[in-house]
Amino acid sequence: MSPQGIATTLLLPPLLLVLVTLVVALVGLFQRRSGRSLWALVVLATLGQLLLGTPYVAGHLHASLMPPAAVPLPPGVSPGAIVILSAETVRGQDGIEVGPLTLERLRAGAALARRTGLPLLVTGGTLGPGEPPVAQVMAETLARDFFLPIRWIEPAARDTRDNAVLSAAILRREGIAAVHVVTHAWHLPRTLEAFTRAGLVALPAPVRRDLPPRGIVHDFIPRADHLFTSWLMLREWAGRGVYALRDGIAAAGERQ
Repeated sequence: MSPQGIATTLLLPPLLLVLVTLVVALVGLFQRRSGRSLWALVVLATLGQLLLGTPYVAGHLHASLMPPAAVPLPPGVSPGAIVILSAETVRGQDGIEVGPLTLERLRAGAALARRTGLPLLVTGGTLGPGEPPVAQVMAETLARDFFLPIRWIEPAARDTRDNAVLSAAILRREGIAAVHVVTHAWHLPRTLEAFTRAGLVALPAPVRRDLPPRGIVHDFIPRADHLFTSWLMLREWAGRGVYALRDGIAAAGERQ
């Protein structure tokens, strides 16, 4: 796992809340007494984990990242390619395979390619030592399972910004200035900003625009899969915060 991956795992809930609970418990154990403030922290951390595991909280975190329903293209601009961003991989019996999120993006990209006839670019670097680039695994999956050829493979991107910069470098050599960008809807705002900064006109092709929770009883029952969704949305907000901080520092440096 990369240093960035380790940091987002340790510094975001739910693991952060678990660590807080453990630290507070150890402090109370070694002090042989527990004040109200320590117990309050334990209760708050536990309550936080439960809330993040509810469809209601996970759903609203997801809804907070939704992009506009449509982004019009500038006059006279037509997309010349489809870019599919990678997500995760899994280790199966036959080796490294695309994970569920990556597969959803491939399915959406394949459908868009069949509708438009545009060539495909897949982007994503290596996630672990000895593993192939995710883009290579994506290309093999598209060819084997969707019977679609891949025009370009970008195998070095480490994050969303790299996806944009390295893909733009490939496509500019082909004279392509506008693209459809396929990724999950909650990931699109940061992605579109990165592609725009890289010099491409990006038309969003969102995967799964989920509706917000309705507030029924079922929405307040915690489940492990919704805890993962909350973590994913919090990580995306953290990523947007990091990008905004980088851009602010860069802008300050240019003004000096």
